[in-house]
Amino acid sequence: MATKKDSSPDKLKLKTEVGLLGGVSLIAGIMVGSGIFMSPQYVLIYIGSPGASLLIWAASGLLAMLASLCYAELGTVIRESGGEYIYILRTSGNIMAFICAFTSNTVLRPTSMIALALIFAQNALTPFYDDCQPPNGAVKCLAALGIMVLTVVNCFNVRSSITVTVLFTAVKVLALIIIVIGGVVLLIQGDTSNSLQKFFEGTKLSIRPIGIAFYQCLWSYDGWNALNHVTEEINRPEVNLPRALMIAIPMVMILYILVNVSYLVVMTPTEMISSSAVAVTWGNKVLGGWGWVMSVAAALSAFGSLNGSFFSGGRVCYVAAREGHMPDILAMAHMHRLTPSPALIFNTIIALIVLIPGDFQAIVNYFSFAAWFFYGMTVSGLLYLKIKKPEIPRTITVPIIIPILVLLAAVFLVLAPIIDDPQIEYFYVTLFMLSGIVIYIPLIHLKLFPGLLNKLTVFLQLFLEVAPTAKNL
Repeated sequence: MATKKDSSPDKLKLKTEVGLLGGVSLIAGIMVGSGIFMSPQYVLIYIGSPGASLLIWAASGLLAMLASLCYAELGTVIRESGGEYIYILRTSGNIMAFICAFTSNTVLRPTSMIALALIFAQNALTPFYDDCQPPNGAVKCLAALGIMVLTVVNCFNVRSSITVTVLFTAVKVLALIIIVIGGVVLLIQGDTSNSLQKFFEGTKLSIRPIGIAFYQCLWSYDGWNALNHVTEEINRPEVNLPRALMIAIPMVMILYILVNVSYLVVMTPTEMISSSAVAVTWGNKVLGGWGWVMSVAAALSAFGSLNGSFFSGGRVCYVAAREGHMPDILAMAHMHRLTPSPALIFNTIIALIVLIPGDFQAIVNYFSFAAWFFYGMTVSGLLYLKIKKPEIPRTITVPIIIPILVLLAAVFLVLAPIIDDPQIEYFYVTLFMLSGIVIYIPLIHLKLFPGLLNKLTVFLQLFLEVAPTAKNL
């Protein structure tokens, strides 16, 4: 396993090529992925009424904004890449940080990538199959191809990856604006469904439906923390990190609420619930023969979000290796392209392995359950720093009530699914997370079997043309 690297001048450094525009595009590009095209009907199914679903979307956006404020302060106190992993490492210690890295690299990131890849492939193939669903084999083959193409793009050059992110962000925001305008036009004409007339009828107020509805909605907001994963690659992170967060997240939140209003103007709750892809159904009703445009937009949106997820997610694996919590080879970068190609290739291999099984709703629920556990751990670390180490310089300081509220929300989101109706799957997820301790003790703490890993590292280092790196501090 790797030992912690120092910042010696003879080591490579990743390029700092993410400016304010790139930062905003990365956040918005990951957030506006498949969720807003797929999740609204699931939110409606669980919460029961159009009015309550809009409240859930607004509350989820507010939670993402408050959490991002906490991350903005953390990012200016701990100016290292890695997101939750590095913050937990610096505030809670090695074991919890390793469990975070282990869960993120083997479950959270691969399942998120697979969900995006499958939705990209499903929507890309839909226009070619008018009367039926695309074959499952074709969907998975295209999903695998998309993952491998983006692996090449991200390994080739940081700037090319950011360029792809900016372009696809523009496309997906344009698609959402089209949906908003279409809803406004129909609302002005008065040609609407009865969704807005029975606003809160059928609302479910028990804990589990509310928690699961938040899970489905927060899936669409996931990515609000992406820029903290690449802090060392941001130009002037003390300025551009908080600015990008405060531009991107409110913009996405407003768009999401307006898009959901447009959906409810065009479709009845029954039509939304029965839809396999609510944006495509909206397109068929409003655009007529041009309804396929929404399917293409959903595919491009998922593809762009997948690219952003690649870019930010690969850095978690890279930083964990640099800190000695993963094999040394994963902390290296290409000698000429200065990209963390071993970490990106590793993420790709894991994602392709878990591509075979897959259930969209299950992926969202289990992903959110584990993710919000680590978000809560991260925010509790901020509370620790604010109380115990207030003297550390900060570019931005948030009132202490904000991390307290976010921590309470995280506790609710972790406990909500298991309070009313406990399911064994959540126990399995928890057990898997804790199994990281079994790996940590022999391989990290006791450092057993170093010889085999060292030989493999030397071989891969020569084969991939990579070398150790130093922090961009």
